[in-house]
Amino acid sequence: MNIPADTLERPVIWTVSVSRLSDLFRDITLEYDHLAAIEPINLGFDDAARHIRERMVTERCDVIIAGGSNAAYLKGRVSVPVVIAKASGFDVMQALARARRVAERIGVITYQQQLPELADFTSTFGISVAQRTYVTEEDARAQIHDLKAAGVQAIVGAGLITDLAEEAGLTGVFVYSAASIRQAFDDALEMARLTQLESNRGRRTVVADTLRAKHGLNDLRGTSNAMESLRQAVVLYARSPATVLIDGETGTGKELVAQAIHRESPRSLGANRPFVAVNCGAIAESLLESELFGHEEGAFTGARRGGHAGLFEAANHGTLFLDEIGEMPLALQTRLLRVLEEREVVRVGGTRPIAVSVRVISATHCDLEARVREGRFRADLFYRLAVLRLLLPPLRARSDDVTPLAEWSLKIALAALGARPHPNLHAEISACAALLESYDWPGNVRELRNLAERLALFLAAEPLQALTPAFVLGVAPELGRGAPQPPAIAAAPAPAPRETVEQVLARFGGRRDEAAAFLGISRTTLWRKLRK
Repeated sequence: MNIPADTLERPVIWTVSVSRLSDLFRDITLEYDHLAAIEPINLGFDDAARHIRERMVTERCDVIIAGGSNAAYLKGRVSVPVVIAKASGFDVMQALARARRVAERIGVITYQQQLPELADFTSTFGISVAQRTYVTEEDARAQIHDLKAAGVQAIVGAGLITDLAEEAGLTGVFVYSAASIRQAFDDALEMARLTQLESNRGRRTVVADTLRAKHGLNDLRGTSNAMESLRQAVVLYARSPATVLIDGETGTGKELVAQAIHRESPRSLGANRPFVAVNCGAIAESLLESELFGHEEGAFTGARRGGHAGLFEAANHGTLFLDEIGEMPLALQTRLLRVLEEREVVRVGGTRPIAVSVRVISATHCDLEARVREGRFRADLFYRLAVLRLLLPPLRARSDDVTPLAEWSLKIALAALGARPHPNLHAEISACAALLESYDWPGNVRELRNLAERLALFLAAEPLQALTPAFVLGVAPELGRGAPQPPAIAAAPAPAPRETVEQVLARFGGRRDEAAAFLGISRTTLWRKLRK
């Protein structure tokens, strides 16, 4: 398919599916076809991967949308970014409700990993739901056969699962909702526009919506003295073009603070200048250099045709946020120092310097000064990055903010599920204050937000349920474990008391996403702890 000239400026998105998800993709495409050139590919797995690789030789595609096992298969097999269409917790609840109307015994089959929240939900409300996972199509058939033999009459799952369930004479209940697919399209547009911006060499006039800072000073919530001091520092630092180093434990909101500095800065000009963020610990060393500094055509095997503008160029006249800067390899630290000193970048495989005007804000959870002493981080780069410094307080050091933050996060989570908060929510959550404030929150605000989303899922399913301390403990038993640390101790992110990271990982059968969510830390942080 040759892309018409009038669509060249629009993102190019391909949707990939061989199941009933294709119909939902088609319906949602009608809402987005004015924003992107969208084409369906009705193939799956190896056929889809081969088809995409062949077309990419002569055609452009910025991003692919696929669901479940199909998306997991395509990732790593094609050079195009893949956005995974994911069913939300509310989708699962709605699908279970539909299944319950037609069957007494229900099964849920998911790709590779079970839904831990579903086990909590079914045990709390006494609903019998059999959970299974699959990897291959034959594996899925076997799971459906076993469930049918056990008397299950309806199976909830993605397109492949529901198709196979109906082949077996069972009722298949499709788990995806239109809202979840719209979210996938929104995510794809963000990724596609960033990809397109990076590939448009020499163009400085276009700033994609996704490169703008979305959060400002008002998003730094809390009335404690620590938060008031932090907001004052943000306003003060925003006046300077100097580099800023943000120190803070995982989940304290380092990127939120970086965005607020950008938004308050004259450099942002009302947030119309780019804000570009990259996690230095989440990208392989071989790719990070190209992502930051860009590359010329033919610089290495797999290099983008026509070259590739790096993130420094994408952030020109704006802010580049380098998260987890302590994980940057030493070789790249040398290049980064040169860019900061010379205010110009040279792409990988290139010789021509490109002038950039970028404010760099970096963040770390680790002790960079200790890494300098150990020879793992360049001292000259450290002092170049730390002209201004901010230390973000952990949540346990501002316990007065915990209950108001929990109430606000719960209202947001309920709204996302289309549910209204209980009229007595403020009084009910105030009654839980002692429980919430006695916990040490190793995952900080991120962990608190995760708890709010978990509580919202249960409250949305049972609107008459009162939010009592006993109910909260039933949903989040970790709040009752161990004694809280004194606020004066600034410990590094840690798993729940009395359990090592390895024990938590074993509890979840080696599933790192679930273990990280339980601990309230990112998958990258979990990987780093396991490596140590």
